Amino acid sequence: MTKPTESELEILQVLWQKEKCTVREVNEELSKKKQAEIGYTTTLKTMQIMHEKGLISRDDAAKTHIFMAVVTENDTQKQLLDRFMDSVFRGSASELILQALGNQKTTTEELAEIKKLIDEIENKK
Repeated sequence: MTKPTESELEILQVLWQKEKCTVREVNEELSKKKQAEIGYTTTLKTMQIMHEKGLISRDDAAKTHIFMAVVTENDTQKQLLDRFMDSVFRGSASELILQALGNQKTTTEELAEIKKLIDEIENKK
């Protein structure tokens, strides 16, 4: 799978949330999130590149093209996390988790979720 750029990830997040969008709809969502006007042609060009890379598909049956994500959010997260973990933490999941928990304020609810996940993993072994 091709690694999406930061701008491509922002577009993918809109498509994952909405499932199908026109360029204009994606552009409007990006502008809302950034609280700044994003150029329509910039969004269009980025989405054309993403289509060429195989990250998104395009239904051009109607006058207005409809775009959909080809890559799943879960697969993309896994790929990016694996690369990040390999390059920054030498592949150590525990180092990643310890760093994340040590540098952030973790809520009681988040800790409970983490404990539950650890229990589930241990019970599968």
